[in-house]
Amino acid sequence: MNKRATVSADGETITVHIPLTFRKRGGRKLVETSDGAPWAPRPRVDNAMVKALARAFRWRRMLNEGVHATIEELAKAKGVASSYVSRVLRLTMLAPDLIEAIIDGRQPAEVGLADLLKGFPSEWKQQCQRLG
Repeated sequence: MNKRATVSADGETITVHIPLTFRKRGGRKLVETSDGAPWAPRPRVDNAMVKALARAFRWRRMLNEGVHATIEELAKAKGVASSYVSRVLRLTMLAPDLIEAIIDGRQPAEVGLADLLKGFPSEWKQQCQRLG
């Protein structure tokens, strides 16, 4: 890597220049160093995905406890389409590792809520391979 450090005349200030490249990946900026050295950004929690997961588990609990008897009844009570409720409820079938990664903000940058709502494999191993 071509980095250089300079010290000011007063001897107290040090300036380090490191060449970096910023790339957009999945709507997020990714920092790449010129020598390909790994750099991990601070985890970014995707609030939309976390809220959808919370909603999915809350809705599943409501159905299991009999608060609402059917998906259609739940959808009507929440003022959303039953197809949306079905897609969100499917999130409860995500692999525990993926759920934990989403909550911790460690999910792949290219995976968003829209990708999850489109569908995913039912087997956890295939989910992890496909979604990271």
